[in-house]
Amino acid sequence: MRKAMTALAIVAFALIPSGAAVSFPIRTLDGSQNNERHPDWGRTNTEYSRTTWASYADGVGQPLSGPPTRSISNRIFNDTSQNLFSEHGVTQWGFVWGQFMDHTFGLRQETDGENAPIAFDAADPLESFRNDFGSIAFSRTPAAPGTGVGHTQRQQLNTVSSYIDGFSVYSGTPERLEWLREGPVDGQLANNGPKLLLDDDGYLPRRDARGDAGTAPTMAADGRLTGRADRAMVAGDVRANENIALTATHTLFAREHNRIVDSLPPELDSETKFEIARRIVGAEQQYITYNEFLPSLGVTLSPYRGYDPKVNASLSNEFAVVGYRAHSMIHGELEQEAEVADYTAAQLAGIRAQGVEVEVDGDEVEFVVPLNVAFFNPDLLKLIGVDAMLAGIGSESEYKNDEQIDNQLRSVLFQVPVPGNPGCLDGPTLPSCFHGVVDLAAIDIERGRDHGIPSYNDLRRALKLRPKKSFTEITGEFTDLMPADPEIDATDPIDDPDILDFVQLFDRDGNGIELGSEAADTEAVVGVRRTTTAARLKAIYGDVDNVDAFVGMSAEQHLPDAEMGELQLAIWRKQFEALRDGDRFFYLNDPALETIERDYGITYRHTLGELIRLNTDADVADDVFHVPPAG
Repeated sequence: MRKAMTALAIVAFALIPSGAAVSFPIRTLDGSQNNERHPDWGRTNTEYSRTTWASYADGVGQPLSGPPTRSISNRIFNDTSQNLFSEHGVTQWGFVWGQFMDHTFGLRQETDGENAPIAFDAADPLESFRNDFGSIAFSRTPAAPGTGVGHTQRQQLNTVSSYIDGFSVYSGTPERLEWLREGPVDGQLANNGPKLLLDDDGYLPRRDARGDAGTAPTMAADGRLTGRADRAMVAGDVRANENIALTATHTLFAREHNRIVDSLPPELDSETKFEIARRIVGAEQQYITYNEFLPSLGVTLSPYRGYDPKVNASLSNEFAVVGYRAHSMIHGELEQEAEVADYTAAQLAGIRAQGVEVEVDGDEVEFVVPLNVAFFNPDLLKLIGVDAMLAGIGSESEYKNDEQIDNQLRSVLFQVPVPGNPGCLDGPTLPSCFHGVVDLAAIDIERGRDHGIPSYNDLRRALKLRPKKSFTEITGEFTDLMPADPEIDATDPIDDPDILDFVQLFDRDGNGIELGSEAADTEAVVGVRRTTTAARLKAIYGDVDNVDAFVGMSAEQHLPDAEMGELQLAIWRKQFEALRDGDRFFYLNDPALETIERDYGITYRHTLGELIRLNTDADVADDVFHVPPAG
């Protein structure tokens, strides 16, 4: 019965059942058959596309060598706890929506890869963290079948659909979808209800929601869910618990699906209701991505000219492994405000006990959640509340998309603090809270080498951009020389921690900010260090042509109206145009959406702020992607 259900559920463009109120082709769950000429384009478990040839040391699959990646991270990506914010006032929805979309169209195969730990040098003069494991865990992405052998270059698989199709809400298999939908789990989607399963409070179900957690869909369970996988919330994508902002966004769209179902005439059959709601949710995500998310970051695309069956929408390796890894945007903490009356004293004490800063001011309470406390912590989401969480994401600026990555990601990603929680979960005291290191910046660089991504200049050439001839040309700075500064050891300056000192800070209007002041923590947009990024890059790489693509892209000077430099912008434009032009069901090309709106009065044309208001009691503006004006 299970096999029969699978065959039925992924059949190409299956029609709504005969006799139903509407009849239109529907998306397959796994993305197959979207392109009739190339039915595997964009399908789950197919190879990433490539913009150019892979670059391996042996031409086949051996990663290129380069400077140690933790060493690069310590000297280039270390923000030394100095916040720098988005120059255009983009809120934390920039990185939260970015991650939600990432989990919609990309997930490399992660099992059975060769172990290749990243070196950790405890004696590095710029190392401030303790690592009892001795190295940073890293596994190569397994080679796609038939690649990396003989003369065939190693390729990698994308395990999810490449389309913006609501995958993270609904999944890519009928087995997982059946568990997510109301009704029995018996191998027959036909007897499931039209709604998605939520708990009594309107949150995503836990793995034990149907009784035996052992039969529930797999969910990634790291950090605070380690050893407690049954407490993970379940969604279409396995990563939904990675942080509470992401989990809240998943919750929002599960609620939105059910809201749409409730808006449909009761006489419609369950499958018709389900597919209408799924179609609208996918279109809403596309609408928000192309009309709010991309414009907020300054990503402009060529005019849309309709569906083009010659365009392969499959995610490119260069996009997935370099271009879309904008991890410096991620804020080191999440802040929410709510009414004190919404919480009991015991609840506030429980939130505070987890390492959250709780400040009560009259009738209001403010929560400041360090990012490591937000990792894999669905219990905390329920304690704080999805309304406060979704509103808070849109009230604070995200970090600047540059070469600086917060230590919450750059050193203690998904790590659990030492027993006793000494209250040092953020800022300069962070190292004393952890005895293990997981460095996302080092992993990003290593992953590029693992996947055979060409060097920075070679990738620029592949995207028809002129290669850079100097380090200052990359960064836009005035020099790539180490300064004659008495604070810096002239014998080997790249190993002197003082090279990372900030000496000047400026706000969005170019006004100077006093170092160490409150404004330095909340308003700084530009920071000047004792050494330029160009000087440190030169000391590490020697030659511009040696720079790793991820490092060079992250260090690039931003274009005037964008939150990124030339290379990253070119990668994003190429991929998001392909995701638009190569999708037969893109919202501007989908007549079913007009039919649904005409017959049932349901539209996909909602801003993210409108969707939050429709599904919660949060008071947010239509535009949640830009920081609200002062006052």
